Amino acid sequence: MLGLFGKRKATLVLGLDISSTTVKLLELSYTGGRYRVESYAVSSLPQDAVIEKSVNDVEGVSNAIRTVVAQSRTKLKNVAAAVAGSSVITKLIDMPQGLSEDDMEIQLTLEADQYIPYPLEEVAIDFEVQGPAPDRDNQVEVLLAACRRETIESRVEAIEGAELVPKIMDVEAYAMERAFSLVRNQLDLDEESTVAIVDIGATMTTLSVLSDGQTIYTREQLFGGKQLTDEIMRRYGLPLEEAGLAKKQGGLPDDYEPEVLEPFKEAVVQQVARSLQFFFSSSQYNDVDHIILAGGVSSMEGLEELVREKLGTPTSVANPFAQMSISSSVNAVALGSDAPAMMIACGLALRSFD
Repeated sequence: MLGLFGKRKATLVLGLDISSTTVKLLELSYTGGRYRVESYAVSSLPQDAVIEKSVNDVEGVSNAIRTVVAQSRTKLKNVAAAVAGSSVITKLIDMPQGLSEDDMEIQLTLEADQYIPYPLEEVAIDFEVQGPAPDRDNQVEVLLAACRRETIESRVEAIEGAELVPKIMDVEAYAMERAFSLVRNQLDLDEESTVAIVDIGATMTTLSVLSDGQTIYTREQLFGGKQLTDEIMRRYGLPLEEAGLAKKQGGLPDDYEPEVLEPFKEAVVQQVARSLQFFFSSSQYNDVDHIILAGGVSSMEGLEELVREKLGTPTSVANPFAQMSISSSVNAVALGSDAPAMMIACGLALRSFD
């Protein structure tokens, strides 16, 4: 069985988020009722090492994982990583109460081909009992999750290539839910609140809508910070690496802000509005209580205010570490600026405390 839900006794794991352009690593501990950041690191991936959430260059990803392990100086070897929600099929199924885990696994394997559009030998499956089935006596509701083996195996290979042990393979949406529970406490949001988390990465923007702390909608779109980098390269004739640095550190000509940066911010706002519109049109909802911006792009100066003003919805930038203590060996300033992009890594590191 695939360890999507990681049914095992709690063991300390590193949260390892492999995105399209970076690898992010996070180690947490928990003492005295408070989480603490023990170590973290972020490293760039070679170009096209990960394409649309699929590992394309195992060795390139392994090398980046080695780099974050060395930078973070962590001693842990066990890892929780994740696959994108779009690569996982989930289905709620009712099953008889009282089945042992082994019997449930046998029955689910027999029935799985009804729900999964791939040959079963190409698929890894996992399940988790959710609780009693509503309106059905002596039945429990079981969440079945299935993912193509190649999606998982390429990640496992990259992790093992860096001499780490892949203990848990989670789903990004579930990791985001776990990290959101920390952010919700900071923002004083009711449990029933409907919250949109917009995770704007380098190439992909993912909208997750949560109600009662559970994901009720998710949508991925090809849009991200790389579009700004590409425009800097095109307009100013810079190579990729220089354009990426200039975007972060400044030093571009005077027309950069009005001609390049502001239009990009407007495009981000339009993307957020469009993603929400898709959600509203496919559900009974017509608004959300709060928007949380996550991902590398979200810490861009003035973006939070622009989204709030244009969409008329309370908006915050995610910081899952706001109420955590931080080890003296961790660069707190760097962690603060990377925090919005660390939501998935944080949700994965929290698996240490299942």
